[in-house]
Amino acid sequence: MPVHKEDRILLAHGGGGRLSRDLIDAEIVSRFGDGPLKGLPDGATLPISSDHMVFTTDSFVVQPIEFPGGNIGDLAVHGTVNDIAVCGGVPRWLSLGLILEEGLPLDLLRRVLDSLKAAADACDVTVATGDTKVVAAGQCDGLFINTAGVGEKLETFQLSPANLQPGDRILVSGPVGDHGFAVLAARESIHIQNGPQSDSAPVHRLVQAALPQAADVRFMRDPTRGGLASVLNEMVEDAPIGISLKEEHIPVSPGAHAVSELLGLDPLHVASEGRLLMVCSATSAPDILTAWQALPEGQQAIEIGEVTSEAGRVVLQTLMGGRRLVDVPRGELLPRIC
Repeated sequence: MPVHKEDRILLAHGGGGRLSRDLIDAEIVSRFGDGPLKGLPDGATLPISSDHMVFTTDSFVVQPIEFPGGNIGDLAVHGTVNDIAVCGGVPRWLSLGLILEEGLPLDLLRRVLDSLKAAADACDVTVATGDTKVVAAGQCDGLFINTAGVGEKLETFQLSPANLQPGDRILVSGPVGDHGFAVLAARESIHIQNGPQSDSAPVHRLVQAALPQAADVRFMRDPTRGGLASVLNEMVEDAPIGISLKEEHIPVSPGAHAVSELLGLDPLHVASEGRLLMVCSATSAPDILTAWQALPEGQQAIEIGEVTSEAGRVVLQTLMGGRRLVDVPRGELLPRIC
């Protein structure tokens, strides 16, 4: 079937004229225009009630734009919401910056925006302001998204790697590496029955479920690029403590395990986009796990290790009874996963 110009993004959509206004009204305002975006002001006025706020920004250039379990739209929401949540904040508002390439199918843009809106609604965050630009064919690879997020600080959390103590427990909210393996399989056309699905999802409810034990929570992070290995090594770098992991306790889904075995990639090095890594005291770990496991997104939460006095080292206790160092990935194992 022939492709009509009205089915794709044109350079004129970014020119500030009638086509620009039509695109913004039809695709942006129709989805996000009930709140601060109504009337398209140059900036949003936000009612901050907390003494402190959490502010973050991120850009998303994932390829392919759509992948098993999600697309760049819901990924942009989840990535930004999660960065706020692991800083001990409640996500409230997002900005949305779109860079569209000439020739992008409008149906694809609509699917992305629908997913983005559904994710924002599910996370109870408001797209408060934004911007749209169109670039010539060959300058963008389809669609890039930039977001900024604002949240209100939960003062009960006092988070820092400096708070870690030997005996503290390492918790994860579910299987690791699913997002990176799902994107890689889609990009490289690796077809595996029941293959990996992206774990892209929000973690803010998991954070809030730990509020009764907040005084015993030392550190939180969502293990994105570089996976668990990068986060854990950052925690102990130049510190008087180390980490001991138990391989038998590290959750990996069957689909991710299949791709891992096929390509020889360590799941500890592969990104998740909907998992929470938490370090807490040994006494609070059972209660936090119970609270997480009561939530759909935390049903597979598990303790995977503990903080030790072995300074600066992340060590894996293997299934065979041995020990090996868990180092940070060398180079870019999986480019364009977010």
